[in-house]
Amino acid sequence: MKKPAFPHVEAAEQYARDVVKGKIVACKWVKLACKRHLDDLKKQRRRDFPYRFEPAKAERIIKYLQLLPHTKGKWAAKRSTVQLEPWQKFGIGIPFGWVRKKDGRRRYRTIYFRVPRKNGKSIIAGGIGLYMFTADGEFGAEVYSGATTEKQAWEVFRPAKLMVDRTPELKDAFAVEVNASNMVRLADGSRFEPVIGKPGDGSSPSCAIVDEYHEHPDSSLFDTMETGMGARDQPVMLVITTAGSNIGGPCYQLDRDCQKVLEGTVDNPELWAIIYTIDEGDDWSSESALKKANPNFDISIDGDFLRARQRDAMQSASKQATFRTKHLNEWVGAKNGWMNMLKWAACPPRKSLAELEGRKCYIALDLASKVDIAALVAVFPPTSDDPLWHVHGRYYAPESRVLEQADNNAQLYQSWHLDGVMTLTDGEVIDFEAIKEDLRTFATRFDAVQVPYDPFQAAQFAQEMLAEGITMVEVGQTVRNMSEPMKEVEKLVLERKLAHGNCPAMTWMISNVVAKIDVKDNIYPNKERAEQKIDGPVALIMAVGRAMLNEEGPDLSDFISNPVIV
Repeated sequence: MKKPAFPHVEAAEQYARDVVKGKIVACKWVKLACKRHLDDLKKQRRRDFPYRFEPAKAERIIKYLQLLPHTKGKWAAKRSTVQLEPWQKFGIGIPFGWVRKKDGRRRYRTIYFRVPRKNGKSIIAGGIGLYMFTADGEFGAEVYSGATTEKQAWEVFRPAKLMVDRTPELKDAFAVEVNASNMVRLADGSRFEPVIGKPGDGSSPSCAIVDEYHEHPDSSLFDTMETGMGARDQPVMLVITTAGSNIGGPCYQLDRDCQKVLEGTVDNPELWAIIYTIDEGDDWSSESALKKANPNFDISIDGDFLRARQRDAMQSASKQATFRTKHLNEWVGAKNGWMNMLKWAACPPRKSLAELEGRKCYIALDLASKVDIAALVAVFPPTSDDPLWHVHGRYYAPESRVLEQADNNAQLYQSWHLDGVMTLTDGEVIDFEAIKEDLRTFATRFDAVQVPYDPFQAAQFAQEMLAEGITMVEVGQTVRNMSEPMKEVEKLVLERKLAHGNCPAMTWMISNVVAKIDVKDNIYPNKERAEQKIDGPVALIMAVGRAMLNEEGPDLSDFISNPVIV
């Protein structure tokens, strides 16, 4: 039998075919990634399809990576070179084989790789970085391993540096000079180095590797790297990460974009994505879940090790979130989070404010601090012809603190401001006049039944609004006041009756909420760290609480609140 011209590519594509046919157990996202490539192979014959697959290019990077040595563990001790598994050949090689028909440049500019821990991420990231540094043909290549901490930045750079040190042939062939904190090629000035935070002015990355993106509080590093790539013909942004706990962060947002591309609901032909995890509804405590999420099961990650971690998680609720995040690659909210964020993300679409014009609503205010965040959240209860609870929020922060980066969440607040979700008011403190104006607008456009508020910081505000005819209701943030409405919000999400519109600000804050439970099974919204804001959820809970008292619904005799101020 004649040997295939490109055996590694053939192995990669056989993997894709086996996944699509169900011969290899894989989650929905891996199946869609495989199907996308196989479908595009058929489309490339069409004149109107702007891309073609060149197997030689994919074969080349796979061969290169398999010349590199392992840097730790049993294979490093044996001085073995990297041997990529079929799933790695598919995930790494295939995107490098796709080019644009018009000029032969690479099709994929962003490669997103989400895979659980110990499945060879460092080898993948470091190897691709070295390829882009030495063998991609880019004159004056600049490769950066970017992260939020020095330790994380070196997680990619250190293995790459060791690979060069242990491969004299590679060092000599490309005239690589290995220094303490970078590698350079004197012939053309190419360099490979770790970066903490943003790269310096004038940087022009040909390849940027963002490792463990889920740990990044904002997208500043990603955005700066991407912006600097403008002068390059075919740059690569490689994001390689596990899942995390920051549902409102940039990694989760990118992850959601990747899912939409794989599903075909968003067209981004320059984004390559592959995600290894389990499917919704899978039994996370089963052995099949371990194998589905971990493509290198019993290869680079020991099956017995995973089984032991799984048993620990089954016996200890405190270990479950960590196990499911790191080893099953599932996103969770706060580490001991209240809300099931997958259920939250699956809530139905909400109606626009224009569609809700004149409808009954409850508008809650959380004005806890003038130097932090304030929240106004309007909740529209169900009607006879609409079973959903619709939620719209407005959020406020002082502009000076955001522009001066005085707040850890300044980047998030700026993006929400651009999205029209957050108002940045002039000065060092929140200008309550902006909130009053929004409240007046809501009260005019809708049937505002009540406006619950926490009396802390809000007494004068409430008196002024009361004088204008708005029904203000004082609701202290006590366990007795918050427990039942908080349980009701969770119930509405699980029943898919809360239409929140995937507002990025509310979603981020919901993911920060930790449910503090007392001996009587009462719950109360809390947070783990000061920067994890929960003002929006607190206002949501208060608004739902007042609606529960005034609308037909469950018996809430235990829900105690002060009477309406008259």
